Amino acid sequence: MKSKSLFFAIVLGMAGTLAQPSQARDLLIGSTSSASSHYGYFVAATRVINENAEGVSATVVETGATVDNLRRLSREQIDLGLVTTNIGYQAFNGLNDFEGRPVPTKLLWVYTVAPQNVVMRADAGVARLEDLDGVRFNPGIRGSATEATSEAVFAALGIAPEFVSGSTADVVASVKDNRIAGYVKSGVGDKLDGSSLDIGTFTEIAVLDLSDAQIATLRETMPDVGIVSVPAGAGPDIDAYDTWAFAVAVAARTDLDEETAYRITKAINENLAPQAAAFGALEGQDIAEMTMQQGTFPLHPGALRYYRELGLDVPSRLIAE
Repeated sequence: MKSKSLFFAIVLGMAGTLAQPSQARDLLIGSTSSASSHYGYFVAATRVINENAEGVSATVVETGATVDNLRRLSREQIDLGLVTTNIGYQAFNGLNDFEGRPVPTKLLWVYTVAPQNVVMRADAGVARLEDLDGVRFNPGIRGSATEATSEAVFAALGIAPEFVSGSTADVVASVKDNRIAGYVKSGVGDKLDGSSLDIGTFTEIAVLDLSDAQIATLRETMPDVGIVSVPAGAGPDIDAYDTWAFAVAVAARTDLDEETAYRITKAINENLAPQAAAFGALEGQDIAEMTMQQGTFPLHPGALRYYRELGLDVPSRLIAE
């Protein structure tokens, strides 16, 4: 009897062990600059994961955003990370800067659409995008999708600013000190990013508008980039404008086990309030629906399982062949 009881205890113990995620380890989540409102989102999302995804312990890491995160994912330095849908698509498919070296990542969720705002000092004498020729200007924080996309946009439009690289904190200080005329910064929904509003408290700012001809050029030459119309009120005294945009998402390494990815995706989708409290653009949004509409590369199998459990019609572009 004792040997039989011992046998059943061992079997039950093994079953409990097998029920746990195959990677029972701490996870690192790459985010962006701590000066960005997106960093605040990742702090909140990490807390949601730790409190609601059983057996998962995650830590947020400040990084240079999308391109930096993709490099870290490929080097196995982080497990999850912020990516934009356009650069994420290119990395997954080995296109453009990733030609011949695709990054092994899969999509978990999309949390916002990010207008790319060209924020200028109002006294810089720059009224149109084409006026930026030869002007000292930051295209986005170093290593970010904003930087890579902005440089491609300006090249497509035949505009050649004098690009100045730096972190968000460096760039904000440079704009305030009038060492550079402006920068490109992802918006938060229909509002300017906190760093842009910070500049606006120091000096008057303006946001540049795409012309109809420039919109037509981008639609023809950069189909992976969207065009959005931002209504008046993105910041104090800011009129309505058109600009380019992409969605912001979270991707994971392909070797993240399915159960862990499932638990993380479930926790994020079913605990929206703390995330919306940290990132106002999420208020009233549906993460699952945004992911179905804005996702551009395949879902991780764990995330795919969760969305299918919701009864969603998952688009074929989000399913790996």
